[in-house]
Amino acid sequence: MKVILFYIKKLFTISKNEVLVLPSRVVVVLFFLFLLLLPVFTKDDYILRIFTLTGIFALLAASWDLLSGFTGQLNFGHALFFGVGAYGAALINLHAKIPPWGSIPLGALAAVLAGLIVGIPSLRLKGTYLALTTLSFPIILIGLIFAFPGFTGGELGISGISKLTQSRVADYYVVSVLLLGLCTIMWKITDSNIGIIFHAIREDEVAVRASGINTTRYKLLAFCLSGFFAGISGGLYAHFMRIAGPSTLEVSLSFQVVIWAIFGGIVTIYGPIGAVFLLFPLLELLRFWQDYRTLMFACVVLFILLYMPDGLFRWLRDKIEKECPRCKIRNVSTRDTCRVCTASLD
Repeated sequence: MKVILFYIKKLFTISKNEVLVLPSRVVVVLFFLFLLLLPVFTKDDYILRIFTLTGIFALLAASWDLLSGFTGQLNFGHALFFGVGAYGAALINLHAKIPPWGSIPLGALAAVLAGLIVGIPSLRLKGTYLALTTLSFPIILIGLIFAFPGFTGGELGISGISKLTQSRVADYYVVSVLLLGLCTIMWKITDSNIGIIFHAIREDEVAVRASGINTTRYKLLAFCLSGFFAGISGGLYAHFMRIAGPSTLEVSLSFQVVIWAIFGGIVTIYGPIGAVFLLFPLLELLRFWQDYRTLMFACVVLFILLYMPDGLFRWLRDKIEKECPRCKIRNVSTRDTCRVCTASLD
């Protein structure tokens, strides 16, 4: 009993001193609770399906931000990792009879290999040249899929693979828990020394190389990490939809990921996640107005990009919080002095 009381007291102290002091952290906690408690309030299969797919694509968008946002390696072919993860998990499950808990990580490892294949020839490229090079890889893979229909299923894709779980609620929880866990890992990576080097590479790669850091190794690491997380999302998608087809490699998916990330705010991890949870259900809601669906979606995106160029969620955070000029700690915007160093915030 004493141990339980100790941990309750510790949790209360952390909540009071670390979470409740900033609105953004409170929002994150509420987001966690929303995801974990949603099936308690509704068992509707359609709603759970929408939010399961939202969680899958949110993981994909966050993985793009880890690579392109933090290191500046602009990737317009991110669907390659998603598709390789989906096809890898589907083929392993279908031919090796490995269940989803094994086929999804193995598919993600195949996506890591794809990250190496893309990263190595792209190391010396920047900007437009890098973007066009990465864009070509999923197109090449689609050509290979059509060339070997006996193995890949061709235009019809691979079907008949195992379900992710045996119920829609369980599907939702598997995806939600993985989303929260893996995105937390991504955030911790970007908040570590590796993340600082990623930032530095984006800002001035020549200076980083001159300081003695092997930028080639870190750029390859970024490609592999991004490929792994995107491959996990692809494997989840394949087992949830029970099919892996050329649609998982389409150019439109790659551009959709870029739109999500920029809409929410790049170099944040949380921005792309929030954007997907806002835009993906919105697209489903607009399905009832099919003739105007794309136009209304485009208007929403253009409005955000015009008036909030840093992204919606970064703009919102800057409105409710401000950074201390001395210690760089964030504070509630209503404060006049920093909560840590007591410096003036005006």
